[in-house]
Amino acid sequence: MSYKKAMFRLAHFSDIHLGPLPDVTYRDLASKRITGYINWHRSRRVHLDHGIIDRITEDMLAVDPDHIALTGDLVNLALKAEIEMARLWLEGLGTPDTVSVVPGNHDAYVPGALDRVCRAWGAWMRGDGAHGPVDRRGFPFLRERGPLALIGVSSARATGPFMASGFFEERQARRLAAMLDEAGRRGLFRVVMIHHPPVRSATATHKRLYGIGRFQRVLRAHGAELVLHGHTHRATVHWIDGKDASVPVVGVAAAGQSHGSKKPAAHYNLFEIVGEPGAWQVGLTRRGSTGKDPEIGELSRQMLVTGDRVPA
Repeated sequence: MSYKKAMFRLAHFSDIHLGPLPDVTYRDLASKRITGYINWHRSRRVHLDHGIIDRITEDMLAVDPDHIALTGDLVNLALKAEIEMARLWLEGLGTPDTVSVVPGNHDAYVPGALDRVCRAWGAWMRGDGAHGPVDRRGFPFLRERGPLALIGVSSARATGPFMASGFFEERQARRLAAMLDEAGRRGLFRVVMIHHPPVRSATATHKRLYGIGRFQRVLRAHGAELVLHGHTHRATVHWIDGKDASVPVVGVAAAGQSHGSKKPAAHYNLFEIVGEPGAWQVGLTRRGSTGKDPEIGELSRQMLVTGDRVPA
């Protein structure tokens, strides 16, 4: 099938931070979770509006995207009950064939949490043709959907108190390079999903991605068409060098963010992708809370990439 005239619609959102928190025991808090628990009650509980998540997802499903990309932080403290609640929420969002997920730092909040997440959410993080349980060694994964190759990278790792760092190491770099080459040979539009922004100065030092240089070297050598991330809770577009053209790196507000915070209120990204290798066109529409509750509407629209792969 030629995709030159067929449009593919990809929805992207992130940083759900499903709440409210389940009951927490003293044993649960005997770890880094104590700082996260305090932060929840001081800030996140106030500025996260969990009703808006329902409105965002309802609007997203109503526009009928061909696929949904979710770039991490589904939970807050990675409690077992939170992880199970997120699995049930994912089942309501869509089947594993229509939704792809990568984990965020909150999903790997303490040692052992990422392993539980992989077991619980593995169906949404399994590459095409892969079998058996999903674990942290399964990243990056590759899924082909229409003209797209969705490649899910994990930057999630348990860190110490007051840290929210991500990590992109050599093992994933080698696998990512091979996947980008294979998808490129097949003429697919390559979308890399990662939680932490692979861009310098995109966030504070204690929240940064370690391995930004490694990630960017892979894209310079092997190419990609689009990178999606979360983590910053901001609507951003950065550009990094690719093999043949600059690659847009697109962030999104937290899907549960209410008005009244320093961060933008909740929205999701809708990409409309059409074209063929060397002549892709990408439109980006941001839809979210307009401030007139409970209204969800269009916030902005732009041509992200024109047919000659030059930023619009």
